[in-house]
Amino acid sequence: MIDARDTALVIEGGGMRNSYTAGAIARFIEKDVQFGWVGGVSAGSSHLCSLLSRDADRAKKAFTSFAGHPEFGGWQSLLRGTGYFNAEFIYENSDEALPFDFATFQSNPAELHIDGCRADTGETVSWTRKDIEKKQDILVRVRASSTMPLIMPMRVIDGAPFVDGALGESGGLLIGAAERAGFSKFAVLTSRTRDYWKSEVKRPETIRRLFRKYPAVAQAQIDRPARYNASKQRIIDLEESGKAKVFFPETMPVDVGERNVSKLLVAYNLGLDQIDREWESWMQFLQLS
Repeated sequence: MIDARDTALVIEGGGMRNSYTAGAIARFIEKDVQFGWVGGVSAGSSHLCSLLSRDADRAKKAFTSFAGHPEFGGWQSLLRGTGYFNAEFIYENSDEALPFDFATFQSNPAELHIDGCRADTGETVSWTRKDIEKKQDILVRVRASSTMPLIMPMRVIDGAPFVDGALGESGGLLIGAAERAGFSKFAVLTSRTRDYWKSEVKRPETIRRLFRKYPAVAQAQIDRPARYNASKQRIIDLEESGKAKVFFPETMPVDVGERNVSKLLVAYNLGLDQIDREWESWMQFLQLS
């Protein structure tokens, strides 16, 4: 085991862009890296499940071959009302196609953190180990955190509708939550290149019209660039001070909605190649006391 229990791992979402970071997740599993805390929102929370259940094969399949499953989604699925990404199948009813070892997940000693954003109030809701007693508890929360507005139906938990956790206070990068958990050493997997910064929303009135029924979601989307950029800047500051090691993709060949398995495999292999080239520096950082 590589003992990194003094390190918090922050995993950015980004839909199918996470095919690239899946290679890093797979390597962390195969090298038996044990983090002390793992936080992810949206697709990052799916990575969290694979990492904590120690399933490198699942980490790869979830963002590559699984996209080719006939029930995964697409425009016909969107028209039927099940979402461009068929969230109910992907997150809650796919155990045969994408098995999840909940027993191993639960036995992993790492703390976990997932954020969701309430669609009715805009409030950020955080879920940790105390909220997870059975398999369904984690599945519904990963789904809620991954719900992209308009293209995926909202998941209701305890009477509250949820959208993508990246619309919460972190902007999608849970560095603040990791610091509040008491950590001072951070590993970060991003799904954007180093030079990426979110631009200000140019037509907020259009966003507000699209989300007339959920004004809090509109405001969260308008606020997200500033939140994301602030979290990213904090990560860069920590990196510059030697307290963070950051995986920034060297390129990003797919977008958030990519479903072409061949393209996703290309992205996965690029990410795997990058983490392998960087592995020595990762080990030096993780093994620093």
